[in-house]
Parts: sequence; C-alpha cells; structure tokens
Amino acid sequence: MGKDYEIHLDTTVDTDPEHVWDAIATGPGISSWYIGKTETDNDTVRTAFGRTAFPTATVTSNDPPHHFAYRTDTTPDGRFQAFDFLIEGNDRSATTLRAVTSGFLPGDDWADEYEAMSHGIALFNATLTTYLQHFPGRTATPVTAFGPPVTDWPAAWTALHKTLGLPPQPRPGDHTHDGGEVYHASHHTLGIRTPDALHRYIRGFRGPMIAAHELFDPTATTDPGHWAQLLRPA
Repeated sequence: MGKDYEIHLDTTVDTDPEHVWDAIATGPGISSWYIGKTETDNDTVRTAFGRTAFPTATVTSNDPPHHFAYRTDTTPDGRFQAFDFLIEGNDRSATTLRAVTSGFLPGDDWADEYEAMSHGIALFNATLTTYLQHFPGRTATPVTAFGPPVTDWPAAWTALHKTLGLPPQPRPGDHTHDGGEVYHASHHTLGIRTPDALHRYIRGFRGPMIAAHELFDPTATTDPGHWAQLLRPA
C-alpha cells in the first residue's frame, strides 16, 4: 500500500509577479518561507533542515516569471515529492499564485507520516502567502531549533500557548503578549507574524517540537539555543 497525495494552494497577493517568482524560484526566496535553507540553480533545488539534507530535486520547468516546478527522484519503494508553481499577473499589481505539492508515501504505515506532512505543508503554504503579503522582496535568515523529546503533546502545546500569551486553542488573528499575530494554527503547527519575523512551531514527526523561524531583522540572534528555550518544559 501507500498514499498518493496532492495539496493545493490558490492565493492572490498584492505584489508583482517578479516578487512572487523570487519567492518560489530562488534560494533566498524559498528560504524566507519554507523550512531550513534552500539553494537553487538552473537544474537542482537543495534544502537542508538542521543537520538533515532533503533529497535533491530536479528542476522540471523554469519559465520566469510564470512557471517553476521541481521534483525529487523516485526511490525504489516509489517515494517522491514534487512542487509546481504557476504565477499569473493581474491588474492593479495583484498576482495569483497556484501551487501544487504532490508525491507518494510508501508502505502500510503512511497515515501518521501523511498527517504530519499535510499539516506541515499547510503551514508552509500559509507562510508563503503571509510572506508575500507582508514581506515581499525581503529575504529572511532561517533559524531551526529543536526542543527535547515530547511525550505529552497536548501539555506541550498548552505550555507554549501560555508562555506566548495565547488562548488554549489559538486561531488566526489572535495576538501574543508581545503583539505578534497568529496567521496559522492547528494541533500540529503554529505560525505567528511579527513586524520583523515569521515564527513557526511544529510538532516533529516522531520527535521534539521544532522552532522554524524566519528572521527579517539582520540584528536578531540566529543562535538556535536562544530560540530553543521556549521549547523546553517549564
């Protein structure tokens, strides 16, 4: 068995197609909303997440500023992942972005991995939209920090929400104690926008809670140890 999947994004943002293209087709742009640090050239896309390198993806379409697509090689068990982005410029400086993340998860135990992955992609799609709405043309420094292993996820989320000044079940539009605004929330993820950052908290698949932040302030600390402090139990 296994699972074929497609996850769609269809969004319109008040910025020009060139800014959208930079966000989805360049290393600094992708690194400003996706996870970890990404590098691109005309042929490949490479992403590093902490000490882990994702499988290298091959560029399958590169038509600026309209269409960018790439996919990983298919492994012997059928696993792969593909990203496809279509950009349409509209009147009044608005741009429509249509994106599809697709792939195949092998094995009989795909369900837990698919749940974690689908929540993660939903967070990244929301981050991409928020980035294009509030930080177009700017690049961020990605910071990845890992907390200790979590055995009680409801308690871990409750503690984090309380520390941030959020209600027990935060929703988009809620504000943290220091003025950050929630732009995405689920029982696996949390995204918060501040004037100079996009803060993300992620339930690691079979692991710890992860902070995957995008820092637009060049003076902000990029030390993972600093950002891991909120991930430790009180």
